[in-house]
Amino acid sequence: MTAAANLVVVDDDDMLRAVLVGNLTQAGYQVRQFADPQSALAEFDGPADLLILDWKMPGMTGLELLQQMRQRGIDTAALFFTSHNDTIYEEAALACGAVDFVDKTRSFTILLKRIELILGRIGTVAEPAEPLAAGALALDVATHTVRWRGHKVALTFGEFRVVELLVRAGRDVTYREIYDALRGENFVAGEGPEGYRANVRALIKRIREKFVETDAGFAAIANYPGFGYRWVGDQPDG
Repeated sequence: MTAAANLVVVDDDDMLRAVLVGNLTQAGYQVRQFADPQSALAEFDGPADLLILDWKMPGMTGLELLQQMRQRGIDTAALFFTSHNDTIYEEAALACGAVDFVDKTRSFTILLKRIELILGRIGTVAEPAEPLAAGALALDVATHTVRWRGHKVALTFGEFRVVELLVRAGRDVTYREIYDALRGENFVAGEGPEGYRANVRALIKRIREKFVETDAGFAAIANYPGFGYRWVGDQPDG
């Protein structure tokens, strides 16, 4: 039997936190909880599989908490569960390395599904994935490690999944496919029915910037305006 995943909830709303922790525990997860960011920083001792963070909290936002955790070398995947549902908050969270962003108005069932997607607990347990190589790119699917021309590229879990999707597809991948790979099928974000495109563009921009930090000539992700992106490997980006 697979061991229960360890979740850490940080939220200053005592009533909501109690209900959330109770629901997660009933769903089979091991849950630790903190009522404020300062306690989480002082007492977090790992290991954990997922951080579930509120945004607005006393003394420090959830984003600032995540930034401080990253500075301390804590690279646990993070999901924001917050009532701050404007696109600018979502983009800031993703830019800081969060793997998902869920509005508190959504049901627990939706939150649970998104947690399952992050932890890869849907369906049967798969065999360990073999490393994936594509020209100058090397992906270690087991550890979510990325190397470009031998140099490690510090991608978040979500960014890794997008690169893996582009490489495995071997074709043009739509904005919708990329977003669904991160958020679940048919999830809509941003302004209007096509609002998710802005999130995808921001995500691809961050991924490119991280590769460029190791290789100024990186041009392996080609854009097809109005459609999506394609991994073109070592070819020039046209």
